[in-house]
Parts: sequence; C-alpha cells; structure tokens
Amino acid sequence: MSDGRMRLGLFLQGAGHHVAGWRHPEAQSGGENLPLIRRITETAEAGKFDLVFLADGLTTGTDAHPSTVARLEPLVMLSALAMATRRIGLAATASTTYGEPFHVARVFASLDHVSGGRAAWNAVTTSYARSAANFSRGEHPPHDERYAIAEEFLHVVRGLWDSFDDGAIIQDKASGHYVRQGAIHTLDHVGKYFSVKGPLNVSRPPQGHPVVIQAGSSAPGQRLAARSADVVFTAQQTLEEGRAFTQGLKRQVREAGRSSEEVLVMPGLCPVIGSTEAEARALYAELQGGIDPAAAIRLLSDRLGHDVSGYDLDGPLPELPDSDQLQSRARLLTDLARKQQLSLRELYYLVAGARGHRIVWGTPVQVADALEEWFRAGAADGFNIMPPFFPTQFERFVDGVLPILRERGLFRSDYEGETLRENLGLPRPAGRQAGWRVTA
Repeated sequence: MSDGRMRLGLFLQGAGHHVAGWRHPEAQSGGENLPLIRRITETAEAGKFDLVFLADGLTTGTDAHPSTVARLEPLVMLSALAMATRRIGLAATASTTYGEPFHVARVFASLDHVSGGRAAWNAVTTSYARSAANFSRGEHPPHDERYAIAEEFLHVVRGLWDSFDDGAIIQDKASGHYVRQGAIHTLDHVGKYFSVKGPLNVSRPPQGHPVVIQAGSSAPGQRLAARSADVVFTAQQTLEEGRAFTQGLKRQVREAGRSSEEVLVMPGLCPVIGSTEAEARALYAELQGGIDPAAAIRLLSDRLGHDVSGYDLDGPLPELPDSDQLQSRARLLTDLARKQQLSLRELYYLVAGARGHRIVWGTPVQVADALEEWFRAGAADGFNIMPPFFPTQFERFVDGVLPILRERGLFRSDYEGETLRENLGLPRPAGRQAGWRVTA
C-alpha cells in the first residue's frame, strides 16, 4: 500500500481455527458466547486491527467444525459489537445465492449507519449444495452460474446503496421538506436473475458503500473480485504462490479500469505462538495430537469436494474429478499434496490446523518475520489472522507480534480515520450525483 503499512483483519471463529483448538486447557469457545466474542473484538480494537470478520454458513451438523456447529446470525452479532467498539471494522458473510439484493443492501447499509461507517460485506456464492435444502430455490446452481448470479447481485446492491444522494435528508422545517427534492432515485433493475425496483429505504451509508470483501480464488472468482471487491481473502502456502496470486489479481484489477491499490489482498494466516520456537512447536504438536482422525478426514473431504475416507490414508492423494464446491481450495490442497508428496493422513493433519491456510509457528519475532517477508515481497497487502484458539493465542499475537511490527514501521500505532474505508486507505465511492449510473 502507498503508506507502506500492512492491513490486519481478525477471522473470529468462536472455537478457534484449529479443529482441536477448543480442547486446549487455555481455550474458551462458543459461536454464541457474546461476552467472549466482545472481549476478543475489544482486544483487536485495542491492537488497532482494521477489522474483525465473522464467517457464516447455512447448514450444520454433528460433523461440522466446532466453530460452525452453532453460531449466531452475524449481522445481529455485529450490531451488538458496534455498540461496544468505536473504530474497528465489522465484517460479515452474506450469500448471493441464498439471499435477496434488497435485503442484503438494507442490512449492511443499516450496520454502516449504526457503526458510524465500519461495515463490510463478505459476498460469497455459497459453495455447498446441501444449503439448497434449507431454501425454496430448487437445485443448487453450478459453480460458474453462482458467480454470474453474484455479479448481478453485487450490481444491484451497489445501485441500491446509491438510492439516496449524500445529504438527501435535510429536515428543513421552514420549507416543510424533510428530503431534498430529486435526491432519491429509483433503481428499476430488471436483469436475468433479479428484478428490483427500489429505492432502498435506508439513506446513503456513511462509507458511500460498505466495504465489499470476496474470497473466491477460482478464475470466475478472481474476475468478479477484480471488478467488484475492495478486499480479497485468499489462501496460499508459499511466498511464490502468494506473490503470483496477488500480482495476477492486481493485473486483472487494472484491466478492469481500476487502480491496483483499490483492492487489498489479505491471505489467511494461522500463527501458533510460544515464548520459544520449541514451545511453539510443542503447542502445535499438542493441538495436532488432539485431532479426531474421523473429523479430520471429513474436513479434508469437505475441502476437496469428494469423500476420500475410503482411500489408503498412508497413500497419496488419489486423482479426483473437479469439484463444483470449493474449487480454488481443492486445487490449492491438491497442488500442495503433489508438490510435497503428502499422504492423505499428512494432508488431513495440515487441513485440520487451518483448513488449507498457511500455518506459522514460532516466537513473536519469527511470526513478525513471516508477515514482513510476504508483505515486502508483494505477496500480500495484509493478513487475515486465524488464531488456533481464543483468547490467549490471539492475545499473544496482539501483545507480542504487533509491537515488533510497529517497531519496524509496518503497522499503525493508531487508527488513521473514523471509517473502515479511511483506515484501509480505500476511496469512498462517488454517488449518482457525481456521475454514477445504474444500468440493467
């Protein structure tokens, strides 16, 4: 970024990111544990994190990751957190496949107002076909169509956010005009997937548009992100892969007519921190020792999009057809298994740690070194931090790693602005009055 400082988000999962993290003696957990989640969020704000992020899903079961078995609806949770915080960004997932543009535009515009300009929407297409059974939508759309739906969905949401001009509500008692004449616009969108008249019944958000996050790294996902995203969450294992992804995406951003600095790439990273490297390795080994092999193979099957429980666990990853589920994650794990000649067992132990995201273990200095290396090499604009369990491992990051990053001039000492866009260094989108137009 132009200011030379990395951005940091906290991926907040109530039971931690390691599949066995909740079993650690120091761990507190629960996706419905609001006091814990508030404590973690306040710690992140004290550390000057850019945002906290709550993922979401539309199904559950006894075989789900501990953090996803039961969790509160994220917009409700973030509204509560908005009352307990002042500066940190508040991000949540909402589906473009199993949602309506008007509803999504309204709830995120409302959160932006409630929080004073700190809302962010992680726009996902919903990978899992089993989600369709919870909605009256018929068949789960195939992968590429889900992205076509998402493109139109995002277009409509942005148009709805611009229903009101800035400063439209004037409350002029003398003239009797509550709203400035001509300052509210009807969208009248009629497209392939959605028909939405508008206008939105929420005035223009403080940020203009809440920050839009996307996490798809497949080819359609990258094309959509290049045109529509402000922040991209991703997963790469090596510096070379991270740099290639970031440079490739930024090139697509420029080809879409945008500045490459208008999109921030923030890969996930799971830090396992100890006072010594040996202590960190021992902690990681302890976490790995707590893995239920059956749960781990289910998690790997989920990430690959195919059930691999019937294969030899000490043999190589079998040749599998392309998945219509998590295409980019399946490809990442397949490439990793081939390059490192991992057995299925070794691969599921890796996935159980952070679901395919990069894991770094060591002292605070070693973790800071790992972040700095990727940042300075242009492999990331920042990171989405994924602690193995809460709250102590996250507190070690805040108390141990952040001071080192600040000493090196790599992270802020205080927030730059009041809104999330200001703190991320992202421009505020112009409204209709500055020439923006809606097309069907």
